[in-house]
Amino acid sequence: VQLQASGGGLVQPGGSLRLSCAASGNIFSINGMGWYRQAPGKQRELVASVSSSGGTNYADSVKGRFTISGDNAKNMVYLQMNSLQPDDTAVYYCIMVMALPGGDYDYWGQGTQVTVSS
Repeated sequence: VQLQASGGGLVQPGGSLRLSCAASGNIFSINGMGWYRQAPGKQRELVASVSSSGGTNYADSVKGRFTISGDNAKNMVYLQMNSLQPDDTAVYYCIMVMALPGGDYDYWGQGTQVTVSS
């Protein structure tokens, strides 16, 4: 299984970006999807997640600005980011939790750079 993230780039403060992440390969049931980010010198942190039942969870810092959505039929997860601020600058990683015969397994994308700067 491979995850490919895309959609990052350079945007001015107040702007928007939409990240996408596509999974390919021998995919079993997806139990959850999410996005993490890691800024220089900081630990990787959870940005948003969505469960297979559609429940969502957001970091306090992005609530009201970011929206996560998942499409299990297409094996994709999206992150719509609005009102971007310089503090949102980071490498964004997608993750999918898949059910394997031996239990759940986390698959990670390669990361996509988001830079918010004027």
